[in-house]
Parts: sequence; structure tokens; C-alpha cells
Amino acid sequence: MSDSKPRIREVIVVEGRYDKNTLSQVVDALIFETGGFSIFHNREKLEALRMLAEQRGLIILTDSDDAGFLIRNKLKGILPEDRIRQAFIPAMEGKEKRKPRPSKQGLLGVEGMRPEVLVEALRRAGATKNDAVREITAADFYALGLTGQPGSAELRRKLAESLDLPAGISQSDLRKAVSFLLSEKELADAVSRLTSG
Repeated sequence: MSDSKPRIREVIVVEGRYDKNTLSQVVDALIFETGGFSIFHNREKLEALRMLAEQRGLIILTDSDDAGFLIRNKLKGILPEDRIRQAFIPAMEGKEKRKPRPSKQGLLGVEGMRPEVLVEALRRAGATKNDAVREITAADFYALGLTGQPGSAELRRKLAESLDLPAGISQSDLRKAVSFLLSEKELADAVSRLTSG
């Protein structure tokens, strides 16, 4: 992971996986994708987002089109308002490289923004730099039995559940979430409790 990427304390909420991919190249943060409007029909994901809002605070970074504002406003109505910050990208005309044609409104989304524009949007939203986090690695997960051993998948599922994270969270997303939510000792203690109980 590049040392030049700002490490952000808050969880950044984006619409989709392409937004997440773009943003993860720019900042070191826990990035939560809503999957567009599907999040509003997924109680587990909404609960995870509520928990993350309480623990770390959220920065909502959606596209500058009507759909992006609709998602932003719905989340604002569901989540604790004092735990949410809003990051806005400029409404710039254009088309993402991977798309055959521009979006309905002809605007670039988060995935189409230059890195410096995204960093500035987060800075203006009041993103908190967080340099004290030591990232939990794949080796840490292996040492704790969370990967590469019989029962690892079930142990990861239990760990995710104990942290109010979706049971189907990917291994890498779980590692990143754990890095922000628990210290190394807290993680070891949590795994110990899960394996002894």
C-alpha cells in the first residue's frame, strides 16, 4: 500500500464497485459500497452501515446526478445525522472510459474523477486523517486461523457477525474493516472468544 495515500478515519460510502476501485487507489480508508439503490432492501447492509456510522463516522460520496442525490438523501434520512459528513464532486460533463456512452445526465461519476478532485472533496467534507492505524495483514489472519485452515471461513463469518458486518463480506474487506475497528490485541482476543465459545 502506497505511503502517499492519505489514511482516512471515517468510512467512505460510495455507490458501486467501480467507484470503490477508483477511490481505493486514492485514499487508504474503509470504503463501503451501497450497490446503488439495492442497499435500501438489504437490512443487513443498512445495519452494518449504522454500526460503522456510530463507531467511525461516515462520509457519503455519491455521483452528482439525480440518482446519486437520491441515494445520499435517503441515507441521510436513515442514518444518525450527526455521524455523517457529505463530500461532493463537481458536476462535470463527460463519460467514463469503460462505458460505451455517457450516463443519462451526461455527467462523470466518482469513478471518472481525477485523484486530486476526490482528495479535495474529502478534505472539504472534513475527512479526518488517521495515521495511527496498523493494517491487519493476510499473514495476521492466517496466524489467527482466519484463513488457510479448516473452519477459517466459518470463523471469519462469526467474526464479521460479532462486529455487525455482513456475513458475506469478502476476506480483504473484512481485513480492512478489522484494521479500523480493532487493535491487534482486540482482534486476537475476539478470535480467542469465538474459538473457545
